[in-house]
Amino acid sequence: MLLALLAFLAAAIGVIAAFLGLLGAVLPGRPEPWRWHVPRRAAQLAAAGAAAVYFLGLADVAASDYEVGKGTDSVPAPACRDDEPPETVHGLIDHRVSYLPPAFTCVREDGSTYAADPAYAWRNPAAAGLALSAAALAVAARASRPHVRRAAPAAPDRPGP
Repeated sequence: MLLALLAFLAAAIGVIAAFLGLLGAVLPGRPEPWRWHVPRRAAQLAAAGAAAVYFLGLADVAASDYEVGKGTDSVPAPACRDDEPPETVHGLIDHRVSYLPPAFTCVREDGSTYAADPAYAWRNPAAAGLALSAAALAVAARASRPHVRRAAPAAPDRPGP
């Protein structure tokens, strides 16, 4: 859980750094060629955002899983019982944990399931959307990269016969 939180903090710092880099590419005095820098830095921002959202979900799942079996009133999972009406919690027998994509699923006696936290409904698609955006922007940046021709190496000097 601590590792996931540290990864989230690192990704959040990456979001800030990528945002500042993107801002520097679009403001006056920007580096040339800016048509290459803007999509490249936007791709970095989207990738850092995807990592931050993923690690936030991962930390949430790890915290919910950590609470299970730790003291009195910890089984069934507190994440499955908190803020849920009694008819939803009735028959709760188990939970499932998934780290890719992050999900904490509660299981009832009849085999039906429900998500412990409604935030997973937006976190996983947001992380996937940001990752796909980062990939598309990286391809666009690669396509707009300036091509620099390199001079052919000079022929070595040969002594005469």
